[in-house]
Amino acid sequence: MFVRRMFTAAFLWLAGVFPAHAQEPFTVVLDWFVNPDHAPLFVALERGYFAEAGLAVELIAPADPNDPPKLVAAGRADLAVSYQPQLYLQVAAGLPLLRVGTLVATPLNSLVVLADGPVRDIGDLRGRKIGYSVGGFEDALLSAMLARHGLDLDDVELVNVNFSLSPALISGQVAAVIGAFRNFELNQMDLVGRPGRAFFVEEEGVPAYDELILVAHAGRGSDPRLRAFIDALERGVQYLVNHPAESWQLFIAGRPELDDELNRRAWADTLPRFALRPGALDRARYIRFAEFLRAQGMIDEVLPLADYAVEVGG
Repeated sequence: MFVRRMFTAAFLWLAGVFPAHAQEPFTVVLDWFVNPDHAPLFVALERGYFAEAGLAVELIAPADPNDPPKLVAAGRADLAVSYQPQLYLQVAAGLPLLRVGTLVATPLNSLVVLADGPVRDIGDLRGRKIGYSVGGFEDALLSAMLARHGLDLDDVELVNVNFSLSPALISGQVAAVIGAFRNFELNQMDLVGRPGRAFFVEEEGVPAYDELILVAHAGRGSDPRLRAFIDALERGVQYLVNHPAESWQLFIAGRPELDDELNRRAWADTLPRFALRPGALDRARYIRFAEFLRAQGMIDEVLPLADYAVEVGG
């Protein structure tokens, strides 16, 4: 009995010194401030799925939303939350990035007008002002949407409203805004008593795409930690869709500033849009969108898919 107790005590001491599942640091830089778009990440974190996969995951909101892909490209972060449309432009600009997973598998971007305003149809935008936050890709979206209604960019006036999309629209500074997320801006406008109406990009001439993706350094595509991360993330998504109420409590745990009506509405609207198989890659969809960007003059060539997107896990 004494020997057994001594052995047990020694085993417990060694277990404390040498943990059964040593965890490796793993940094993920978000695309923006923490919001319901990131729910699967936080559910997987709070449920301990990353830890069980041997990863000590740290989720970091960036100081500048332009920084996350650059940090990954520079080797200063393991993953970044980014956007499928921007991935093509970033790779074309020389950033060594590789899509390894998906968070939100449908577009969120939309062209928004006031529900009680004069614009009933996209064709009504002729001669009017359209606000935007980031030039370049959103111009390509808008160009394709206008073309379906016999207009082009010369028929409207583009106004840079920075990130004040809803305020610019509500105040009458512009007649429409491009780049508004349907799960946020529409709820935000409704809450202040000025509801909006959205024209969805995928219904107006723009191929469907993944809004939020996970990108790694292109030279680290074979890193086994990526598979561990994606598998743990998939467990998080499964729990999220099976237990949305419990997952909401996990999401706001320690983050009371998120517990408000806007985030609760956005949570409900985003839930059906999460990728159920985060590692899966729809190759035809990615190639189709590359061809769309080339046709819009945003990229010079359609690169081989393996140069910028792979399937990991799932």
